[in-house]
Amino acid sequence: MESNRDAEGQLTPLARKNIDTGLGLERMAQILQRVPNNYETDLILPIVDKAAQRAGLQYASASATQKTDLKVIGDHVRACVYLISDGVFPSNVGRGYILRRLIRRSLLKGHLLGIKGTFLGPVAQVAIGLSEGCDPAVLQNAPRILKELQLEEERFSATLGTGQKLLTDMLQAASSASNGSKARVSGKDAFVLYDTYGFPLEITQELAAAQRVTVDVEGFTQEMQIQKKRSKDASKQVDLTATDALREQLRHIKATQFRGYEDVAGAGLVVAILRNGEMVSTAHQGSEVDIILDETPFYAESGGQVGDQGFLRAVAPAEDSTASTSDSGSEALVSDVQKIAGGFFAHRAQVTAGDVAVGQQMSASVDGGLRHRARCNHTATHLLQAALKMVLGDHITQQGSLVNTERLRFDFNLPRGMTGEEVRKVEQLVNSWIHQDHSLATHVVPLQEAKDKGAVFMAGEQYGEEVRVIDVPGVSMELCGGTHVSQTAQIGVFKILSESGIASGVRRVEAVAGPAAVDHLDSLDTIVKAIGKQLKAKNEDLPARVTGLMKELQSAQKQISDLRSEVAQAQLPLLTGKAETLASGAQMLAVQVDGMDAKSLQEAASQIQADLGDPAAVFLISSPEVNKVSMVAAFSPAVIGQGLQAGKFIGGIAKICGGGGGGRPNLAQAGGKDASKMAEALQSARLQLLDKL
Repeated sequence: MESNRDAEGQLTPLARKNIDTGLGLERMAQILQRVPNNYETDLILPIVDKAAQRAGLQYASASATQKTDLKVIGDHVRACVYLISDGVFPSNVGRGYILRRLIRRSLLKGHLLGIKGTFLGPVAQVAIGLSEGCDPAVLQNAPRILKELQLEEERFSATLGTGQKLLTDMLQAASSASNGSKARVSGKDAFVLYDTYGFPLEITQELAAAQRVTVDVEGFTQEMQIQKKRSKDASKQVDLTATDALREQLRHIKATQFRGYEDVAGAGLVVAILRNGEMVSTAHQGSEVDIILDETPFYAESGGQVGDQGFLRAVAPAEDSTASTSDSGSEALVSDVQKIAGGFFAHRAQVTAGDVAVGQQMSASVDGGLRHRARCNHTATHLLQAALKMVLGDHITQQGSLVNTERLRFDFNLPRGMTGEEVRKVEQLVNSWIHQDHSLATHVVPLQEAKDKGAVFMAGEQYGEEVRVIDVPGVSMELCGGTHVSQTAQIGVFKILSESGIASGVRRVEAVAGPAAVDHLDSLDTIVKAIGKQLKAKNEDLPARVTGLMKELQSAQKQISDLRSEVAQAQLPLLTGKAETLASGAQMLAVQVDGMDAKSLQEAASQIQADLGDPAAVFLISSPEVNKVSMVAAFSPAVIGQGLQAGKFIGGIAKICGGGGGGRPNLAQAGGKDASKMAEALQSARLQLLDKL
């Protein structure tokens, strides 16, 4: 495309000539159907009209602002339909976050248009109907699409009204405080809307811009970083990611060749040594470095599987280095292997003998026992995904995984928790496939061929032109670069440890397989036998024995609670007599009592306040157990009328003892962990009550 033709037919050369006319299907439809924009073509307008109907509007007679909102709903809902059909699910990361933003922006626009109740489902059904001619899979996936939209709509609708009201207050406050300057919502406030009420930053910016208010994006980013830092589990000692600097250092070296699918032993030439991310020529005994070989049997962490462990041992001195013949005795203990700068296997190792030098030939020995444990867990992960699809439905897609020598975990999309029966069925299926002793087949084929054969792949992952396919015939076929057993019977046994939710719409199964499963079962057997010995019961009698003990404990606890209540009632006259009559005429009691639990303390405070009349304020504090503090505040109506509220009052006092709490204006309860601060808390309560009363 070289020129632009204006309304009068004049051609003007383009500043940037290109081959893209921008004439896609929707623009072609716009021209042929003689409509002013893409949204009014028969590709989108039916969706827009449905949204207008739900809002009680006619698109043709709607205002310009209303038309814009309706177009947003039509465009976004259609996009959401295709995204969910293709296996994307709402989340707070990656593609899932894009989907969540689209859904929530649609909901917000509907809210602004005055739509009451849920509406995405009926609008999405129109989009699904329009897709039948171009993508039949959308209609097949319709139940899942509508279910996901419904769940996300329900989640956001629960906080939408509150969040929007809060944002309105923030915008008004920002405008009032601007004093003629540009009104601005703080980054902290914007983050509260995001973190607590689910408002994506872009939505906050859009609504703020409509009121001519800006948002402190830098402040928002800082708050986000603070939260990420707070929740970050751990960090590696050295960042060996593919930085430009590292690539530059390794530019003359060929990528590592992996030889470990067939063997766990081999040899390789040391082509680079990295210490703290910088290249060195030699690593001395005792140093921790990353050793890169030209080829290796060590598996580098990827695809959820951890890196191998083992040894590197020199077999000959370096030909072109200053290494002496004694270097042939050098040895390094490998604790991890990471893939860096695109294709180099960095063996994280400690030199345990001699020196390791660039140019040295090393024998490489993988710990075969650990590799076998990882293989068992990895193959079991494939069987687990196949079983989940069979039990829960083909819509199940992987959201993440981890395979190490001790256990496996598999994350997948599901808007609800699995039932106990579903967990049992999945476990039984996997074990049945293990016992059937299926042979695994490995193929390296073009990506499209693998997809055509139905191989499972992780959406969003980048694959090369050729891919490695792990096939358990009749059970599972997945794209995978990891290590696996050759026969499923080599796994031995599979056991699910837990099933839980880790994010909205994402579930996690943790399990063990092979030797790790045997270890787990041995541990359980030891525990059960120990409990049986303590309770003097056979294993099969333990459930009934434990149930009986629980009933006895509950009965004893009730008796203790009843006795404490009786003791508290007996102390009431004595405690009431300790009340002080202040100059204002108010009655005040702030004392420490011994041995009362939280329930008894609350009953006593309520009764004493009632006995003292109005105005009266009661504060009781006790330590029923070691390192545990309970406190109660009870205020009469006249005291509340003077500005004292029990909930707010006791919350501040509880912080002194390292705790918190709250409640109603007339009665509130709190707890703490530091009993040594009880005297200080009591004194603070007394002074505050004296000051107010």
